[in-house]
Amino acid sequence: MASNTKASELKRKRSHKNMGRRRKNQLGRKSTKSAAELFAAMGEPGQPAPKA
Repeated sequence: MASNTKASELKRKRSHKNMGRRRKNQLGRKSTKSAAELFAAMGEPGQPAPKA
């Protein structure tokens, strides 16, 4: 039979790994800007670009 200590260590290790995966997935969801965000500084289409 496995010891409680070993079970606790594995549970902690798995928990930490899953927390890291959740964190990375959350960061990855918004890693790239949308087209609207990317070209927002250029102004409206057909209009002159805003003066910087």
